[in-house]
Amino acid sequence: MAEPSTTAVTVVATTGIGLAAMFPGVDGNALIGAFAGATLFVMSARELTLWVRGVYLLISLIMGYLAAPELVSHLPIQATGVAGFLGGLLCITVTAPLVRRLEGVDLIRLIKGGTK
Repeated sequence: MAEPSTTAVTVVATTGIGLAAMFPGVDGNALIGAFAGATLFVMSARELTLWVRGVYLLISLIMGYLAAPELVSHLPIQATGVAGFLGGLLCITVTAPLVRRLEGVDLIRLIKGGTK
C-alpha cells in the first residue's frame, strides 16, 4: 500500500495537471502525455532518492511538454499527447548518461584539439 504522503502528492499533482490543461493556450494532450511519460520514468527509477525523483519528474514534465511540438513536426507522430509522453519519458533517460560521461571531460582541452 502506498504511503499517505505519496498518495497525497500524486492526487495534488494529477489535479494540478488537469486544471492547467484547461487554460487557454495550453495543449492539454501534450501536458497530460508529458506527465504520464515523466511519471513512468520516475516510477521505474527506484534506485534514486525521493528528492531526486521529484526533481526529475518536474524536469521531465516541462521538457516533455516543450518537446511535444518538435517531435510532432519531425517524427511521423500526429498526436501531441503521444509526443509529450515520449518527450517526458526520454528526456532524463537520454540526457543523464550524457551528463555523467561529460563530468570527467576537460572541455578546454577538447576544444583546443588535445587528445590526452
